Amino acid sequence: MGIPQLRSEPEQARRVVFLLDASSGIERRLLLEHIHDNPPPGPFEAIAIPPSRRHRRRRDLDRRLEAAVAADDDPLFTPLRVAWMAVKRPGGPRRRLLRLLMTGDPRDPGALRQMLVKHKPGRCQVVFGDAARLSELRERWRKAGGAGGSETTGLADFVARQAALALERAERRMRGLRYKVPRFVHEDILARPNFAGGVARLAQQLGRPPASVRREAERYLHEIAATHSPYVIDVVAQLIRLLYTQAYGEALHYDRAELERVYALAQRYPVVFLPSHKSNLDHLVLQYALHENGHPPNHTAGGINMNFFPVGPLVRRSGVFFIRRTFKDNLVYKLVLRLYIDYLIEKRFPLEWYIEGGRSRSGKLLPPRFGLLANVVDAYRRGRSEDVFLIPVAIAYDQIQDVGAYTAEQRGGTKERESFGWFVGVVRGLRRRFGDIYIRFGEPLSLAKLVGPVDPLADHDTQADHDEDTLAIQKLAFEMSVRINAVTPITPTALIALALLGRGDRAMSVPELVVALGNLVFYVRRRGLPTTVPLDLDTPAGVQAILDELVANGVVTVYTGGPEPVYAVAPQQHLTAAYYRNTVIHFFVNAAIAELALLRAAEDDVGDRRTALWDEAMRLRDLLKFEFFFQEKDRFRVELRDEIVLHDPKWESAMLVGADAIRTVVRRFRPFNAHRVLRPFLHAYLVVGDMLEREDPTAAFDQNAFVSRCLGLGQQYLLQRRIGNAESISKVLFETALRLAKNRGLLDPGPPDLAVRRRAFAAEIRAVVRRADAIEVLAQSRVAGLIP
Repeated sequence: MGIPQLRSEPEQARRVVFLLDASSGIERRLLLEHIHDNPPPGPFEAIAIPPSRRHRRRRDLDRRLEAAVAADDDPLFTPLRVAWMAVKRPGGPRRRLLRLLMTGDPRDPGALRQMLVKHKPGRCQVVFGDAARLSELRERWRKAGGAGGSETTGLADFVARQAALALERAERRMRGLRYKVPRFVHEDILARPNFAGGVARLAQQLGRPPASVRREAERYLHEIAATHSPYVIDVVAQLIRLLYTQAYGEALHYDRAELERVYALAQRYPVVFLPSHKSNLDHLVLQYALHENGHPPNHTAGGINMNFFPVGPLVRRSGVFFIRRTFKDNLVYKLVLRLYIDYLIEKRFPLEWYIEGGRSRSGKLLPPRFGLLANVVDAYRRGRSEDVFLIPVAIAYDQIQDVGAYTAEQRGGTKERESFGWFVGVVRGLRRRFGDIYIRFGEPLSLAKLVGPVDPLADHDTQADHDEDTLAIQKLAFEMSVRINAVTPITPTALIALALLGRGDRAMSVPELVVALGNLVFYVRRRGLPTTVPLDLDTPAGVQAILDELVANGVVTVYTGGPEPVYAVAPQQHLTAAYYRNTVIHFFVNAAIAELALLRAAEDDVGDRRTALWDEAMRLRDLLKFEFFFQEKDRFRVELRDEIVLHDPKWESAMLVGADAIRTVVRRFRPFNAHRVLRPFLHAYLVVGDMLEREDPTAAFDQNAFVSRCLGLGQQYLLQRRIGNAESISKVLFETALRLAKNRGLLDPGPPDLAVRRRAFAAEIRAVVRRADAIEVLAQSRVAGLIP
């Protein structure tokens, strides 16, 4: 790249100040030689600025720069640096990783390597940033709040930083967006007027000296912010590939065209990736998929519990920023996090976090958390960007290494604390084969369309405005969860788990499993539901291949002592099988509710059968609202009607005929769903309802002790065959049932009718369980050939 051409006679006469961003004497000589060989037409001088690559060598500003920014004329400041280029060499990820570790960052070589490669073709190139006149830079500095004051940046410092940022943009245009990383994050945020203003307001509110609040805020910013390194980004990418390929296939399965659309969107607006969270590998495989397609690394929110050696330093330098689990009453911390999110949105750096908050222990998508989403919405409303796009991402696995730990927690065990030893255990656990990994990207959601246009002057201080904002964010989070579920692909493993669990503890041969899967596969194809691969579960070979993988990992057991092998869920593995089933269960919930609502409408004690159907459907929606994501009521009714029409287009006329006609509609459902989709949850609720009925309504409620008693009662009910199998004895399911009970005011003592309402709650669950049992009878009748 040559010296920028001056466009007019006055411009040609303008003095040029070259700002040299050089990290070594060799780079400085290369830049001076380039200027000497390509001088501008007018007067010029070259001034070194602190090197942006090697902060440990940062030095004071050159006094000549102070003089240059104080000059009476209006010189043109032109930044330049040497860009060192990497050479593509053959070899797999192990070889590339070894080369990186042995030779260091090819884009930032040490003085010795610079000497060795500087004359090799294509290895180094002089890069010019966008030039700017002193008057333009002074105006930018003034608008940034730099017109004096002890908390602001001096003009010379500002010019040096602007030069480094201009060079980053120029080098990024040359290299591509893969290494779009922020520079001077701390300096930029700390120098902003809104930082100084926020500190001053908090100091007054907290009754503390502003300097003390500022120091605390600076510490929090260092604790939170990611510190990207292009070299570490490359190293981590190779480590990720080596890690996930131990247990999964060589390739990640995703649609490159979808990523290209996201890439184009990210050129114009900030994007936020919101992936599902099933495994410790989720962030890593998404990061690798983005990296191999030339995307910049996401700024990913991680829990502070992951900030341990060596994971913490590595992932922080490859894009993770760490936040505390709780900071509700820490106003200084909240200010710093808000300003950091504002900065990332304004600069269009991509963000990522798990909207569920943590990994799902049950397989289902967890209820969304609102904190970071609220920060992003607030940044958009304050005009940090004209729009922000949220990208739903579903990450699916044939099998998951983490499931063993999840099932232990569901049985009452404690979560293992993250540490170096824990990390070593995770790596060792990946030595077995678990199938493949699939990434799906959903339809992006525009904040401008959903939240409305930016109004930086709007005042949201009233309680009504606050409630409205909270409701809007909840709706936004709900919509993202629905979109993640919609693109979650169905794995063959999940369908086999659904079929096996639906038969209880009964073992089945491969031909029997093919028959049991027939209606499930038919339903998936009929509705056009997303799948990881074209389903081959209607052939013995296709079913056998998945069974072999499940047997290899101990999820399924096989008995080979008879004429043909038979398969069943292995002892103590029902929660594992349920986990895989639950990853796709949301596709079958509405059909299960329709079955139960139709059975209620066919009972003798109802009047208007149509009213009874919709009342029961809404009761079930309310009963299960903490388990599944349901659309708002009108949309839910439409979905339920469409589900019934799928099985019997003339079902509404049956509602006018009578109970037998309605039961005929139920028998047309293929497959039957309620007994294997909803009953495991209902059985867990049954345990909670029965235990609540036994509790003293005047005694204080202790949730931990209550859950422990539920685990015991659940085991008793399993031995008595009052519940289907061990998957219903789950701490996670009991806690969700208690959320419902709390929502209905059934936990805290005080109300005089508490015992009566607890009995009614238990009775409601028993009635629903009876109808689910009736669906199982219909399913068994179909297997026996008694009904079509």
